[in-house]
Amino acid sequence: MTAKEPSWWYRPRRSWQALALSPAATLYGMLARRRMDRAHAYAPKVPVLCVGNFTAGGTGKTPLSIVLSNVVRTLGREPVFLTRGYGGTTIGPMLVDAHTSNAAEVGDEPLLLARAAPTVVARKRVDGARFIEGNFSSDAVIIMDDGLQNPALRKALSIAIVDARRRFGNRMCLPSGPLRAPLAAQASKVDVVVLNGEASQRDLAETRQQIARVFQGPVLRARVAGACDFKWLNGARVVAFAGIANPGRFFDLLGTAGATIAARQVYPDHHPFTEADAGTLLALAETHQARLVTTEKDFVRLYGAGGSRGALREKTLTVPITMQLEDSGLETLRTRVAEALGTVQDTFRIV
Repeated sequence: MTAKEPSWWYRPRRSWQALALSPAATLYGMLARRRMDRAHAYAPKVPVLCVGNFTAGGTGKTPLSIVLSNVVRTLGREPVFLTRGYGGTTIGPMLVDAHTSNAAEVGDEPLLLARAAPTVVARKRVDGARFIEGNFSSDAVIIMDDGLQNPALRKALSIAIVDARRRFGNRMCLPSGPLRAPLAAQASKVDVVVLNGEASQRDLAETRQQIARVFQGPVLRARVAGACDFKWLNGARVVAFAGIANPGRFFDLLGTAGATIAARQVYPDHHPFTEADAGTLLALAETHQARLVTTEKDFVRLYGAGGSRGALREKTLTVPITMQLEDSGLETLRTRVAEALGTVQDTFRIV
């Protein structure tokens, strides 16, 4: 759960708050569905692959986008990320520099994406697509991080990622629940669904049943894991902090690695850390005699900071993560991408 997200979105039974807001949710869902059905999408000269989610909040879009960029490379094409740069001030279109751009300017997620492939920030998707057309070769493939509900660009392939544990909450649209539009309307625009995260077999079965009612395509299984050796976390005493959409997944990862979380601080998604925040975190680490640990996404928001924020950056360790598709999921994804790009898929091999 995020710091802004109502807890009753994810209760098994619809709460009185959700029911009270249901007229607004009905109107929101109707408008969202109508917007998604718009037929006047711009068709870029290069293919667009979209990674999105059905719900508000974090499900793992950025790690999956990076996996997708690697798949595109194995097919002999050049991945270019396109993102709105949420949390940044840039209107764009602008090419992100992973070394000199900062989170206040372009947002935190674009800085992470730019480490993996060229990344363009543009508030208007069409402007971003045209920028990519004019500045990259015909081998480019646009990977749109978020935008499943956005009809501005014609997509060659759309992938929806679902939190395997939280699923669709109370199955109501905003503001009564987490859905960005009616589930069936969204599923009709999707080619592949990815279930991400740890969940019980019962939860997984229920999730698959819910998806099967509205979607007949491939459903892949994925988990987020450490991208490097985390032996140093085993037995370590840590103060963990996170300003991401689903901090629980980060804390679970620390626990799985064997860390003892002496204190945890949760901030809103994309939270710009202040001097006061930094002072609080440094004091907690001192009090608990613990290491400060955060996510890469949070850490990039401290780049170039001075004062207490600079001290926090120097004393904080990060936990890099990667997404792993299970069983034959990676090959299935590759097949679907190859079909979308019109590529002969057995020419290349994933390594």
